[in-house]
Amino acid sequence: MDISPALLVLVGLVLAGWTVAAGWMMLRASARVQAAETTRKSARRLARMIEEAPAVPMLVRTDGRIEGPDRLAGWFGLERMPEFISELTGPGGQSGVQQGVQGLSESQVEKLTTAVRRTQRTAAPFHIALTPPGSLKALAMKGGLADPSVSPSGAALIWVFDFTETEGELALLRDEATRAREDFGALVGLIEAAPMPMWFRGPDLKLRLVNRAYVAAVGAESPDAVVADQVELVETVKGMTAAEVASQAREQRQPVERIVTATINGARRSLRVTDLPLGSEGIAGYAVDIEEMEEQAREFRAFREAQRSMLDQLSVGVAQFDPRRRLTFANQPFHRVFALPPGIVNERTGFEQMLLVARENGKIPEVRDFPAWRQELIDWFLSDETRRENWPLPDGTHLSIVAQPMPDGGLVLFAEDRTEQLALSATRDTLLRTRTATFDNLFEALAVFAPDGHIELWNRGFASAWGLEPEALDGHPQAEALLAAIERNLADPRQIDALNHVIRAATLDRRKQSGMAELADGRTLDYAGVPLPDGNGLLTVLDVTASRQAEEALRERNRALEEADAVMTRFLANMSYEFRTPLTSIGGFAELLTSGVAGDLPQQAREYAEAIAISVGKLTEQVENVLDLSQSEAGLMPLNKRKLDLLPFLTEIVRERESAIVEAGLTLDLRGDPGRRIEADPQQLRRAVSHLLDNAIAATQRGGRIQILIDRKKEGMQIVIADNGRGMDRSELARALEGIRPTGDGRGFERRQGLGIPLARQLVEAHGGVLDIQTRKGTGTTATMRLP
Repeated sequence: MDISPALLVLVGLVLAGWTVAAGWMMLRASARVQAAETTRKSARRLARMIEEAPAVPMLVRTDGRIEGPDRLAGWFGLERMPEFISELTGPGGQSGVQQGVQGLSESQVEKLTTAVRRTQRTAAPFHIALTPPGSLKALAMKGGLADPSVSPSGAALIWVFDFTETEGELALLRDEATRAREDFGALVGLIEAAPMPMWFRGPDLKLRLVNRAYVAAVGAESPDAVVADQVELVETVKGMTAAEVASQAREQRQPVERIVTATINGARRSLRVTDLPLGSEGIAGYAVDIEEMEEQAREFRAFREAQRSMLDQLSVGVAQFDPRRRLTFANQPFHRVFALPPGIVNERTGFEQMLLVARENGKIPEVRDFPAWRQELIDWFLSDETRRENWPLPDGTHLSIVAQPMPDGGLVLFAEDRTEQLALSATRDTLLRTRTATFDNLFEALAVFAPDGHIELWNRGFASAWGLEPEALDGHPQAEALLAAIERNLADPRQIDALNHVIRAATLDRRKQSGMAELADGRTLDYAGVPLPDGNGLLTVLDVTASRQAEEALRERNRALEEADAVMTRFLANMSYEFRTPLTSIGGFAELLTSGVAGDLPQQAREYAEAIAISVGKLTEQVENVLDLSQSEAGLMPLNKRKLDLLPFLTEIVRERESAIVEAGLTLDLRGDPGRRIEADPQQLRRAVSHLLDNAIAATQRGGRIQILIDRKKEGMQIVIADNGRGMDRSELARALEGIRPTGDGRGFERRQGLGIPLARQLVEAHGGVLDIQTRKGTGTTATMRLP
């Protein structure tokens, strides 16, 4: 069948149209597919964003049905979301929920349901915060009426926020705030209770806060009054007020501390004031009363100066080094010991340098390795114990060194020159050995007792003197035990009490006492207790057995001599009286013959008679001398004293011997002041002076000189008769003073020299005076009579 071209064309056009329409439809469908895919991707992205969002939506319809993601179920403590809002309570309202899973509490569900109903009716939003018991999460719910595009039936859309972490942080912040408030309260209480004034300035440098100590210091009524009146505690110092100093601390951004003087409670006190910048908040300040510290510092400085002055007076060298081993003080003895220069302390010389200076001056020991030795001394600073050393110096000096470490790391060094002490110690040891040897070799027995009664020291003769064994004293026994041992050796045991009393008197009473004891073996001991300066007592014991026997023999001999002397005195007295009678008769007849009573005598007979008369006179004088000497020695010399003027008295005696002096070719010089008087027997004193003058005339050669001097002394009058004759030696003077004495066997008498000098001495002594004779062979003799 033929098809017309037009039909073909129409069919082609229709097919083309269908093709175009199909292509367009395919293109549109592809675009819609792509759009749907994009929508699905966007939905999944939005769903994912919602799941990751901090808030989860929940839709509550008007019939109580709820829609929400399962993520929200976990927040509620459930495994999956329930269908109705009433089922948020958990297993009690939902049979499919596992046992043990909890949701919201009934009160929480009731509260949420009420809020949702109110929103659905009134479209009013609500906010609820709750913590499900099943999850312990802190949830915040913000609800409102859902948009009609979301739910056109008036459903409520609730956004649930999990602010568990935020709630924890808030709780932590609340706790910290509570603690901060408590700490702030405690700090405010502490500041208020502080004994020191404290204050706070604002950024404008004005006082804002002050404590009670500040109020009391300025004498204000209250802190408010101080702040209102801006009462400053610290006065203007060097043109700067307290506020200006605080501003300076703020500008420097560091504390400013100064010591000022302020009036506190009406008294001027020293304060250490500190201003502390607190950033932009203001400036805090406080003031510490350091008046007592300043006073203590002044006292310490005064004490240190006094101590150093005192140390300068010591003989021991003292030096102090600080923790840096620098010399801070050295007294004068320390300078002398180590020969240090004067300025070494002011230069703060180090310990090592001081040792070098001492080494150069030869004031340290000679050591082989000086650096090592110096390091050992430096280690003294690190030691915990006191170090002591002895340093022998090259010049023979011995130093005692004591190093005392200080708690602050310093060192105090003591240096003492012990050279003399060591020498004294050696001398003392020698003396002790000498004393021991001396004690042991003494004839007397010695023992030293301590105040507590025990024997401390004794010599070898002490034990044997009392008949004891030497071992009995080895234990230094007490006096009671020693006396008990001695008592057994006494002839009379009761004598032990006297010995005990002597020991006690020497040791306790500090008195000297003595006694005597007789031993059972016949020996006699004399003992004496002597207190010693050291508080001990010395007991000396002497065996006087032989001396007692010799003493008794001497007493017997003395009695015999006294009897012989008495016989001599009686003999001389009797002989003198017996001689006087015939001598008187002979003298009388001789005078009659020479006077011519019996007639004239030839010249030769007259000379014989005159010689007889002269001889009788001399013999009579000798007899009188013997009688007076015997009476004087027996103490029977009669004296008839009266006032005598010495110068005329002696002149008369010299005139009587003028011819003898001229014939001997002598010169006599008599000197004395008139009016020198004494009370004496003229006859006896004349005889004493005459004897001495006659001896001077006889002993002086021709051309010699005799001097007689009258002088007043403190003890009385003094008559001196001096010559420059031949003089005497000691033996001749002794014989001249003895005169007549019994022979050695006591059976007779012997005449040693003339009777003049002995008689003169006896006559002077009978007047209460003293005759002193000084003589030298070939020079002369001086006789001095001292009369009261």
